[in-house]
Amino acid sequence: MTFIEKLNRAWTDNQSMLMVGLDPDPARLPLELADKPGAIYEFCKAIVDVTADYTCGIKPQIAYFAAQGAEDQLQDLCDYIRSRYPQLPIVLDAKRGDVGSTAEQYAREAFERYRADAVTVSPYMGFDSVEPYLEYTDKGVIVLCRTSNPGGSDLQFMEMADGTPLYLHVASLVAEKWNKNGQCALVVGATFPDEIGKVRARIGDMPLLVPGIGAQGGDIVATVAAGMDSQGNGMMINSSRAILYASRGSDWRDAAQAAAIATRNAINDARDK
Repeated sequence: MTFIEKLNRAWTDNQSMLMVGLDPDPARLPLELADKPGAIYEFCKAIVDVTADYTCGIKPQIAYFAAQGAEDQLQDLCDYIRSRYPQLPIVLDAKRGDVGSTAEQYAREAFERYRADAVTVSPYMGFDSVEPYLEYTDKGVIVLCRTSNPGGSDLQFMEMADGTPLYLHVASLVAEKWNKNGQCALVVGATFPDEIGKVRARIGDMPLLVPGIGAQGGDIVATVAAGMDSQGNGMMINSSRAILYASRGSDWRDAAQAAAIATRNAINDARDK
């Protein structure tokens, strides 16, 4: 299946728009895994196992693995998810943004080494920095649009000549020109629900990756109301730390699962209002 097909099926089969982010911080891992070889893999594998039934996808953040020299553990983790949960899309959160042969290598890294279903990219260097990813037509390309961090406004609110803010120009550019194969999505932060609504109005039913709930404080009800597509889905609402680090004690698996279920249910309750 293509990324979009997997995503649509996960939304339906798991009745979930929750995406579980994997940001493994060795200083916050459960006490039983402290200083153990392969701890990052074992931790993330267990999180996937206890949340797989309640999520529309898994989003490893590559920096958390690379900083620990754990790229091989990330590769093993992606292999495990594809083998054990082939129905779940893997979104590699890399936020790459370069041109030419370098972009081609980043695309190979995401789609051939890790065999992710989708990758996040930056549009700042324009179409030729995104084109190498789009050539993998069965894969998803998720473009940064309106990010959840406060500093995002430094550039994303700059106005074009016609008064359109840059983030809405990006939304239109991706939806109208870059998404020729129907494989694109946009990143829009839950911390800015008004902007989510404006992006949704521009792009129709294109999927949104929405970070910023949980530890970042984004409002679920406002996010869902602003971002749903015409089918009542349309979003990958990411939560990482609130699920991963729900407990460091012996109950950490149960605590992570309970946090994922509670978040999935809160999203569905907001959708059904």
